[in-house]
Amino acid sequence: MKGFKEFIVRGNVIDLAVAVVIGAAFTAIVNAIVNSVINPAIGAVFDAESLNEALPVEIPTTSGGEPAVLYFGAVIGATINFLIVAAVVYFVLVLPVTKLRARQEARKAVVEEAAAPTEAELLTEIRDLLAKQSK
Repeated sequence: MKGFKEFIVRGNVIDLAVAVVIGAAFTAIVNAIVNSVINPAIGAVFDAESLNEALPVEIPTTSGGEPAVLYFGAVIGATINFLIVAAVVYFVLVLPVTKLRARQEARKAVVEEAAAPTEAELLTEIRDLLAKQSK
């Protein structure tokens, strides 16, 4: 149980859980926009009720029954949905976090650089110590 507790309390697991919850909620918003606004608009261009019913291709069956229908518009709709989700996740989450981390690293480097003695300071210290020893 101790190992499981350490695993659950670890920051990565909690961050991942939050990301999944936010991603699911955000996906619902994007799906609503795509299904309610974008699909009908593009479907109107292809003279279909929605993009899911656009670009149908009928494939005759060998038994002579009802032909199978492939809806390539549904694939286009899913692709648009994916691209919108990916773009929003990138521009709303990934890009700002990347910039924030770069700023933090730059600040950390400046602080570390200011704290560490320079080469000239070290050489001056060594010279002074050698001068004291030779006296």
